[in-house]
Amino acid sequence: MPIQPEGQHQSIRFCRFSTIKKWIYALLGIATLGILTLVLIDQIVGFSVRNSLYRDVEKTPYRPYAVLLGTSKYVARNTPNQFYQHRLASTKALFDAQKIDYILLSGDNRTLQYNEPRTMKRDLRKMGISEQFLFPDYAGFRTLDSIIRAKEVFKAEPMTIVTQAFHCERALFIAKYHDIDAICFAANNPDVYTMTRLREMLARFLMVWELLTEKKPHFLGDPEPLPPPIIRQQENHSQDEHKSAVENSAEIQ
Repeated sequence: MPIQPEGQHQSIRFCRFSTIKKWIYALLGIATLGILTLVLIDQIVGFSVRNSLYRDVEKTPYRPYAVLLGTSKYVARNTPNQFYQHRLASTKALFDAQKIDYILLSGDNRTLQYNEPRTMKRDLRKMGISEQFLFPDYAGFRTLDSIIRAKEVFKAEPMTIVTQAFHCERALFIAKYHDIDAICFAANNPDVYTMTRLREMLARFLMVWELLTEKKPHFLGDPEPLPPPIIRQQENHSQDEHKSAVENSAEIQ
């Protein structure tokens, strides 16, 4: 077997190293482009809906319908989910301030043991909201499903979506794309939610893809319109009227 000169060995090694280096640079370029794309989409989504997001109950415009987006009540055994707690607290605050009349509880209902709308309904009733104002949507498997079904099935327009700010932005973007009259109230965030915020960037990329490919909800079904808005003749009497409706409901139950 002929022996290759040392210079030829070095040339082969250099070519291999050069090829590997090119692949590394290519992968780094693709990764950088991917990260920049995620950041760009994230910023565009937030900027485009910034005027429809509210954090102060008193400054939030009245909308007859609220869409409470579901999440799990616990993050682990005996560990409450602060996202869940803050969303329900915000919904109760909006209801007490007469910023909303009826609440659509939209969430996952994947098993008999895991039922977000049922859990939210039970807990909101414990918080003092009568059942007559609570309407479960058991097919809110994704944010897109929840928002589109709120309009197409439950005719819940104009609506106030209730969730955390980063989730508000994605929900509002979906609503805006589908010409749905919506604003969003931003519930408080947990003390630490960095990983959730990073996942949200990926969720926004997926959302854009689903909108561009005209992704539809898993289920639509027949319309089930929510009750008409509560009529308030005068602003200074509206609180008494809303309170009376709640008290009458309590007496019936």
